[in-house]
Amino acid sequence: MANTAYIFATMKYLNEQAIAILGGTGDQGLGLALRFAKAGRSVIVGSRKVERAEATAKEVMSLVPGSKVYGFENSRAAQSAPIIFLSIPFESAAITVKAVRKELQPGQILVSMVVPLASSIGDSPVRTIGVHQGSAAELVKSLVPKGVKVVSALQNVSAQGLQSLDEDVECDVVISGPKDGREEVAKLCALIPGLRSVNGGDLSNARVVEEITGLLIGLNIRYRMPTGIGIRFPGLPE
Repeated sequence: MANTAYIFATMKYLNEQAIAILGGTGDQGLGLALRFAKAGRSVIVGSRKVERAEATAKEVMSLVPGSKVYGFENSRAAQSAPIIFLSIPFESAAITVKAVRKELQPGQILVSMVVPLASSIGDSPVRTIGVHQGSAAELVKSLVPKGVKVVSALQNVSAQGLQSLDEDVECDVVISGPKDGREEVAKLCALIPGLRSVNGGDLSNARVVEEITGLLIGLNIRYRMPTGIGIRFPGLPE
């Protein structure tokens, strides 16, 4: 891969259309990187270890020829895009946000895909645990600098569905948070065939959306759904 320091400087100053994914080496983060790369957007994969980020970037580029995907350590990734997706397990959420906090700037949008699954404490992934702030997204909001817009979205989208590039992702995405942040994330969801964004209102509604994830995981297990079950809200205007 080309010199990462040079690429980082180029992305930071010249490409305001880049999308960063912290935790982009995980299943859901990889799927999101593939989808955005296929849609023609520049993607920055973030990880605690730059070697893993670079390896995932190479994987995405091999699956989406001609795409522009770069691998950085999380702190650098957080500096390099106006919209950052946080696609990490709940047990790593606070640690990761605190590690990149100094790199975040007012006006950036941080999208929490985090779900407080009980598996984070050794229990079953079909259940969630209580969070003092009310939800994982609200926990993230409590940790970021003033002016950073925290949005909740994409918790219920299957990683397998995202990675299946030949298929539409049949799922509604409830987006909660500040209005301008919701609108920007909705534009990105529209780049992924099959996804439909739903106005989820205030960030506090992330509490309900995160709970649904445990239910969906249980349904996927019981019905043995290889690409995952999505949610739909019939009757909403397109």
